[in-house]
Amino acid sequence: MKTITKKQIVHEIARRRGMDPKDVQRVVQEFLDSVTERLGKGNRFEFRDFGVFEVVLRKAKVGRNPKSPEKAIPIPPTRVVKFTPGKKMKRVIEG
Repeated sequence: MKTITKKQIVHEIARRRGMDPKDVQRVVQEFLDSVTERLGKGNRFEFRDFGVFEVVLRKAKVGRNPKSPEKAIPIPPTRVVKFTPGKKMKRVIEG
């Protein structure tokens, strides 16, 4: 499995569309900033066939330190981003 970076995606889109990579980079960054800002406000993003990003509350739980398992460590509830893949993405991933 290979890690794909934002820079690689920007250059691929620029090459495919015959655009200046700097212009593509600005659009991609603006998109990511917009999604991040709105998720931070609790909004849900749905991209048909791609998937859904939403903020969910992870419940409080009790953790344990492996070096001293008898001592309970309370872990507070926290907000996290959850991604649910869309139908097309599921088909592509499943092969």
